[in-house]
Amino acid sequence: MQRQSFKDINLSKFIVYISFFIVLIGFSILLPGKFLTVNNILNILRQTAMISVAAVGMTFAITAGQIDLSTGGVTAITALVTALMLQRFPTVIAVLIGVGVGFICGALNGILLTKCRIPAFIVTLGTSSVYVGFARSLTNLEAVTITNETFNHYFGSGNIGFIPTLFLWTVVITVIGQYVYKKTPFGRAVLAVGGSESAARYSGINTDKIKFWAMTICGITAAFSGILYSARMHGARYTYGENDSMNIIAAVVIGGTSFSGGKGTVFGTLLGSLVIGMLNNGLLLLGLSVNAQMIARGIVIVLAVSLSLREKLSN
Repeated sequence: MQRQSFKDINLSKFIVYISFFIVLIGFSILLPGKFLTVNNILNILRQTAMISVAAVGMTFAITAGQIDLSTGGVTAITALVTALMLQRFPTVIAVLIGVGVGFICGALNGILLTKCRIPAFIVTLGTSSVYVGFARSLTNLEAVTITNETFNHYFGSGNIGFIPTLFLWTVVITVIGQYVYKKTPFGRAVLAVGGSESAARYSGINTDKIKFWAMTICGITAAFSGILYSARMHGARYTYGENDSMNIIAAVVIGGTSFSGGKGTVFGTLLGSLVIGMLNNGLLLLGLSVNAQMIARGIVIVLAVSLSLREKLSN
């Protein structure tokens, strides 16, 4: 039996676990009594919830060979729409309207992608500007306060026992996403389209339909992220989500989803989001600036994408 050499080991399969334990152990050593505490871990789970939820949808988009740069704009406009709807309607109705905004934004991205044949990068770069513009003009840059205690508790700042409701929503969305991704015909079709669109088309898969729904799902999860933002902060602003796209993409790629499409895991994406959250939290506790966080995230993204592309080329 031939032994496997070190260079033949597919590191991209383990990058999220390696990254997770390196960051966890590293900051635990550098910050004894500060980083690995119950309060700080719960704080990290709260801080990463919005990224984790939006990253579930991004996993579908990237697996299908697409990308969505408009998630920040969708998050902002949804947060504001939900806050305004809570002034007129019950909590459930306001949340459904917010999710509906995400559906419309994601569907628009999907239509432009599949019907106009514009690459996803260009489509979502343009619609991102449109969505942010709408968010800025919706309340003329003014924040909207949310006084609905039920909404704030169950979608943001509350706890069930000692577990933050934000983390519970993260788990629910992740489990649903993983089930759809791995156990349904749609999920298998997403993997097929990302692996080889021409082969998927010849096998009878409606590739345009799959790409449309992958982008729509991305819009829906970005919208739910905006709902969680507004509930956590007890209000909404047009700035919510403006710097999240990089973190979301980083979480997906670190989690093991191939940047070229055709392979991924939603559970891995959750771990990737926690890696980003721990990295940001640890650097802040060390007293480093936001600039240092951006540099660290950039390095992690480059390494993760390099491993992803290396695997693709080796296959």
